[in-house]
Amino acid sequence: MVGTVFSPALEGLKLVKSDKGEILTKPFLDVCKLLLPIIDRFGAAMALVKADVGGNISRLESKYSSNPSQFNFLFSLVRAEIEAKTNKAHASCTNGLLWLTRAMDFLVELFHNLLSHPDWTMLQVCNDSYNKTLKKWHGWLASSSFTVAMKFAPNRKKFMEMIGGGSGNINADMGKFCASFSPILKENHKFLASLGLDK
Repeated sequence: MVGTVFSPALEGLKLVKSDKGEILTKPFLDVCKLLLPIIDRFGAAMALVKADVGGNISRLESKYSSNPSQFNFLFSLVRAEIEAKTNKAHASCTNGLLWLTRAMDFLVELFHNLLSHPDWTMLQVCNDSYNKTLKKWHGWLASSSFTVAMKFAPNRKKFMEMIGGGSGNINADMGKFCASFSPILKENHKFLASLGLDK
């Protein structure tokens, strides 16, 4: 493998914005999809996260595919639902984008913690990332399920070995990915918050 597991996502991030700086739907979803194989390396611990991320990507992709020119820009999926008054539906793209962004926040925080806290166990890394991102949006049941699932996380050394195959510096690429993807996620939050959806 040329480069690290983050190399494809780093390449994909270069295509996420239009010349005018707007987030493009397909490239954004492609980058999110490129994280699924990394989530896979966690095994059973991240099965819920992977299913959630995969489901939300599929929902947004399906809407995009219905009219690629109309939905070329990510936020156009939400604006169309607001006009149609379908944005509050549980299966809406609005809800899909909200939860996909939150899940990506969790992953970015997790990668950030792996880099910033080399002495932490994987359980500490996961729990801290969860507490800073998803926990406030989850009810008791989802929170408990997550806590139980995290007990199945691979140990840190094994995980880093699993994602470290190939050439290149895994820590450097992980850091670059966090630095490049975080501002895009912040834009999503800002847009959703402006609609009163991400408080």
